[in-house]
Amino acid sequence: MASETIKLFLAGDVMTGRGVDQILPSPGSPKLREGYVRDARDYVALAEAANGPIPRPVEPDWPWGDALKVIGEAAPDARVINLETSITDDGDFAPGKGIHYRMRPDNIACLTIAGIDVCVLANNHVLDFGIPGLTDTVDVLHGVGIRTAGAGRNAAKAWNPAVLSTGYGRVLVWSAGLESSGVSFANAAGNNRPGVALLPDLSEASAALIIERVHVAKRDGDLAVASLHWGSNWGYNVPRGQVQLAHWLIDGGIDIVHGHSSHHPRPIEIYRGRLILYGCGDLINDYEGISGYEKFRNDLRLLYFVTMDAASQDLRELRLVAMRSRRMRLERAARDDAVWLHRVLGDASSSFGTTIGMASDGTMTVVTP
Repeated sequence: MASETIKLFLAGDVMTGRGVDQILPSPGSPKLREGYVRDARDYVALAEAANGPIPRPVEPDWPWGDALKVIGEAAPDARVINLETSITDDGDFAPGKGIHYRMRPDNIACLTIAGIDVCVLANNHVLDFGIPGLTDTVDVLHGVGIRTAGAGRNAAKAWNPAVLSTGYGRVLVWSAGLESSGVSFANAAGNNRPGVALLPDLSEASAALIIERVHVAKRDGDLAVASLHWGSNWGYNVPRGQVQLAHWLIDGGIDIVHGHSSHHPRPIEIYRGRLILYGCGDLINDYEGISGYEKFRNDLRLLYFVTMDAASQDLRELRLVAMRSRRMRLERAARDDAVWLHRVLGDASSSFGTTIGMASDGTMTVVTP
């Protein structure tokens, strides 16, 4: 008889502000302070120019599109995303930043409708509207039953894991950001200062900041996830320091390293039976129609479905479903698009000894050692 499993849905960057907020039922102010775009509705116009008209207002499920059915059929025990948006009506534009993402709290249904369990927040946009925006974000999410990790009213809260109970054990999710992804040291949470959980560098001492907390909180049968916002936006190369940090974390008791910040998927590694996702790429945003970096096919997105052995915490299966963002809505990627993504991700992951198979329906599966 097969042992019990814990199934997770993991996603990269979910940005529900700016243009996405403008098409939802309760759009906030469209005012922006960017170098070239001053009205968030211009991002909607860019998407429409690329792929056709977008109805307004849309229903809260619109940004997820076909992904909702795929996620529902997978029936994960936990759904975890990196939320790169401040959820607030309050706060001023953070100074010194070129881009600010904000969604009105009245649009929170676009997250609850997807059954999101955990939003990791240690990223470079949760403080786009200052401390009031951060505290509002945490309060709004907690108010609808979504757990958070990686940011809070003080360092203790920012470093606390999100805890989920499943039928076969708990899932503990820690979230931390690094300066390489644009997280400012000025935004690090302090003893009496709201902010994010920030790792100072890629050193073994930084790994210990998470590992020490894992040793305190993790019990037999628990599944531990380290969700890291790190690295640059583009390219498939993974710096040696990130690889070493991921290995230290797994050696220290982490079972899954959930990396994000890159705008497209990055390599996958299976290390000592544990999963390392070096970059999950974007999932939901308003980047459609923006030129530049076309060779990375940012319109193609991935849903990550992870099955872990509940007893050993070893990876049993990783299934990847390719989606395409079109009219600010996720639709199932055409087979040719899935084949392209399979080839590129497979080539990038091969140096880690990872083999990715592909089924006739375009679904990809990582072959475990």
